[in-house]
Amino acid sequence: MSTINETHNPQLKSWLATANLAECDFPIQNLPFAEFRRAGSKESFRGGVAIGDQIVDLAALNHSGLFQGLDQKGLDQKGLDQQGLVQQALAAAAQPTLNQFMAMGQTACSALRQVLSRALAEAAPDQDAVAGCLVPQSEAEYSLPCDIGDYTDFYTSLHHASNVGSLFRPDNPLLPNYKWVPIGYHGRASSIGVSGQTFHRPKGQLWDSASEAPIFGPCKRLDHELELGFFIGVGNKLGSPIPIESAEDHLFGVCLFNDWSARDIQSWEYQPLGPFLAKNFASTISPWLVTMEALAPYRAEFSRPSSDPQPLPYLTSEKNSALGCIDIKLQVLLQTETMRVAGSPPEQIAMTNFVHSYWTVAQLVAHHTVNGCNLRPGDLFGSGTQSGPELEEAGSMLELSNSGKRLITLKNGEKRTFIEDGDTLILRGYCINDSGIRIGLGEVSSTVLPALV
Repeated sequence: MSTINETHNPQLKSWLATANLAECDFPIQNLPFAEFRRAGSKESFRGGVAIGDQIVDLAALNHSGLFQGLDQKGLDQKGLDQQGLVQQALAAAAQPTLNQFMAMGQTACSALRQVLSRALAEAAPDQDAVAGCLVPQSEAEYSLPCDIGDYTDFYTSLHHASNVGSLFRPDNPLLPNYKWVPIGYHGRASSIGVSGQTFHRPKGQLWDSASEAPIFGPCKRLDHELELGFFIGVGNKLGSPIPIESAEDHLFGVCLFNDWSARDIQSWEYQPLGPFLAKNFASTISPWLVTMEALAPYRAEFSRPSSDPQPLPYLTSEKNSALGCIDIKLQVLLQTETMRVAGSPPEQIAMTNFVHSYWTVAQLVAHHTVNGCNLRPGDLFGSGTQSGPELEEAGSMLELSNSGKRLITLKNGEKRTFIEDGDTLILRGYCINDSGIRIGLGEVSSTVLPALV
């Protein structure tokens, strides 16, 4: 688990003025990673780090030689050739995917963040040289940050599980295994896209109660799922479980994640093996990966009510109990096609917090590998839909509309029970504590197109 160091200092300011604005997602304390290029260009995608409204082009920084011969004295990690480590980390992070950089682990990531923090601080030397490596975010387009080899979706929100269970199993909403074992299933990595993704309304088999037979057609109950995505950094060998004490050492960072769901297709197909076509048509992630180190000041205690089963020993550690939760505020916004044409901004329909999660990310890593399963750099964990205890904290339309029985009325008078063609769904997330430093995850947006004829 990452510890506090100089990069977290709330007094730090950047020479880039936009990084010091109170509502900025990307202050100098954040420094998340992404893959980008100038929009509409034929440039190769390469690694970048967000600062204010700009991107530090890591390929340009690497070619500049600015860090060659740089005095690395004072870096936190001891007993290492820090200058060599930073050079290797910078070269890896500048590549068209972040997989190689992720595989280097948190020591390399921390060392690179530290020199970037020093180079971007308001009193830093060579400001003009670093400024020459900046690209405005408004001029950039993004790709997936890494090659995603495997994707596992979990079900960590007790409130979501209870809400959905009560709709379909009112006499037994929460299955008996839920409070004992992290529930998950393996998803489809090939249809994961980056923010800005558009996709056609999915088709599949739908149960027709009138004819008492399935019909084939477009989904009528399309839904978003408010999730976080956690990316694996250092993997493990097949047959070598990751103990919970070191689980977070294998995590690289976190993003926003909308795991789209076709509820009516799912209700017909999910027994006995779980969802299939209902979940494999599109999932969307935000481009910026916020490192676990950047989130260190926003950790919170993990505990269970005394009346609930306590986690089994392989899912328990002192560190996880003390700081297993992450205080991330999560927001869902909807912009209909009518709103977009009228120039109206997206409207918030829900807001919750990841601290409500019943399982921690360290527990997910430990459980996923306890049978010897091997993880690889770039593997993605979905947190599962995040909902809080109140209706306005629900992370899906299924919950907000009570399975279509409750109309959601927008400010312009439009009504929704599920997502319609032309709708754009936006997720945002950020951390903020008593210091006032806001660590943002940016946003992820995706738009639904009509079903193909």
